[in-house]
Amino acid sequence: MSSCFRLGALGQHRALTYTRSAFRQCCGRSELAGPAISCRNVRHNSQFTGPQATSNSTRASYSHYYALAIGSAISAYLGYYYAIKHETQHPETRVSTSGLNDQYGTPQDFQKAIAELRQTFPSANAVSTDPDELHVHGHSENDYHPDSPPTVVVYPTCTEDVVKIVKIANKYKMPVTPYSGATSLEGNFRAPKVGGICVDLSGMDKIIEIHEADSDLVCQSGAGWVQINDTLKEKGIALFFPIDPGIGATIGGIISTGCSGTNAVRYGTAKAEWILNVTVVLPNGEVIKTRRRSRKSAAGFDTTKLFTGAEGTLGIITEATIRLAPVMPTAVAVVQFPDVRKATEAVIELLNKGIGIQCVELCDDNFMRGTNRYGASVRKYAEKDSLFFKFQGPTAQSIQESVKIARDIAKKYGGTGFELARTEKEAADLWMDRKNALYSGLALVEGCRGWSTDVCVPVSRLPDLVYETKEDIRKSGIASTVVGHVGDGNFHALLLFTSDEELERCRELVHRMVHRAIALDGTCTGEHGVGIGKRQYLIDELGEGTVELMKTVKRAIDPYNLFNPGKVGFRVDASALAGTHLYARLQLYPNARRGSSL
Repeated sequence: MSSCFRLGALGQHRALTYTRSAFRQCCGRSELAGPAISCRNVRHNSQFTGPQATSNSTRASYSHYYALAIGSAISAYLGYYYAIKHETQHPETRVSTSGLNDQYGTPQDFQKAIAELRQTFPSANAVSTDPDELHVHGHSENDYHPDSPPTVVVYPTCTEDVVKIVKIANKYKMPVTPYSGATSLEGNFRAPKVGGICVDLSGMDKIIEIHEADSDLVCQSGAGWVQINDTLKEKGIALFFPIDPGIGATIGGIISTGCSGTNAVRYGTAKAEWILNVTVVLPNGEVIKTRRRSRKSAAGFDTTKLFTGAEGTLGIITEATIRLAPVMPTAVAVVQFPDVRKATEAVIELLNKGIGIQCVELCDDNFMRGTNRYGASVRKYAEKDSLFFKFQGPTAQSIQESVKIARDIAKKYGGTGFELARTEKEAADLWMDRKNALYSGLALVEGCRGWSTDVCVPVSRLPDLVYETKEDIRKSGIASTVVGHVGDGNFHALLLFTSDEELERCRELVHRMVHRAIALDGTCTGEHGVGIGKRQYLIDELGEGTVELMKTVKRAIDPYNLFNPGKVGFRVDASALAGTHLYARLQLYPNARRGSSL
């Protein structure tokens, strides 16, 4: 199929109407329709598949206005949809619009929705409007983005519960924000300013099936990766899930942010092949399972990836099948270097040798000083830029060979004090000192708070990024520590502050650090996701065309912008506030629209 549009108000209206129509045809029902799905059926389903994808083509026509119709075949499950790009009168003028019909319900509608939620979930603790509970779900101790509480919190226990919540949200046009481990750092679970439903998935934490022979596991999205690994260990199963972000992170949050941790140099990120499939509730209440459980599949689009890193803007993940890796023997070591550049050069050569490295972490001199004050162990370190290694291998001999190569290469680049843990306890203590980064950093300045952020660049550019960033931090007068997953070019800066004025300096430092990383062919976020904290950088990093394609997918799947609005660059239009409790404020203070994090 093909279509041409001349843009303008009428063209935009027709394009949006066409998108909604195609969505209804594709699903074979209206937005509010859909079967009542049982948890049992969802777990073993094969029927939640959309129509077969059809090919699309686009044709552009240019005059005083230019237009581009983007045809997007999303998946064998999600079908085909159309949307269009915005209008510009002059090439240098960018007109910003969400292109979504995000007209939310009134406060009265929201109260009706809450009443219906209470009828649907009559249990005493299933639905809450307690102010303290709302505050907890709109606030984070892990970041300094503005608090934004939801209107109501609902606690589902299975996929069917989430379907019921989403259908009520559709009925009353109420935004929906997923929430689970609450460890995110970029405001990923903040409710929009209009409020909405917070779907707290923390109670959906069951491990459903373990397939030891296939090295995979099926679980609900609220299950934590630490809980999963502890369960496997208790059962005597020598497998583990290798994606290791913050301790409290859950599988749903890990997938939704595409995050990773110290193991990334060996095992990659959640955007790699560790997620075999996901069960997702779409914004219209329909349930899909992205694929079956086979280790690989060449059948159509990889729709699992569509929801990986989407931060709940396209669907709510309720179950996942995750791959597991074999547990292997490890050894831990630490070595000091003259500077970051020498340490990075050593790591590049080590990685190109192909030896068994599970983790390699760069910790700057400030970090080592903080560790000496507040380390988890009694060990005292040289206060220099250092590398922490975790080696792995199937045998003790293979590990010894890797350690020898690493020791020789470290010496070649000026490394000194190479120390290998001699016992399991020494290894655990040494690695805990690395994992204790936050508290060690906070020990440097009495009474301080810390802003943690991350960027990522090609490994060879990491020394430039770290040097320039540390110099910028020094000039700003802010204390800090730097910890980097140097094996993949990802580093975290912990900026320490004691006043609101210093907090604003930290914001500016983060802004400059992000632009510095993008200029070095890197990314604004290696692990933490976009949320509301990094969305302003997406066009600079990805390009306007790529961001517009992301918006096209969003329009097709969530035309009413109900799911986690305002995240990953999908801002809420001010027009969506008409009739809401914020509308009057925006009328009185029209400049509040500019730069507001709606």
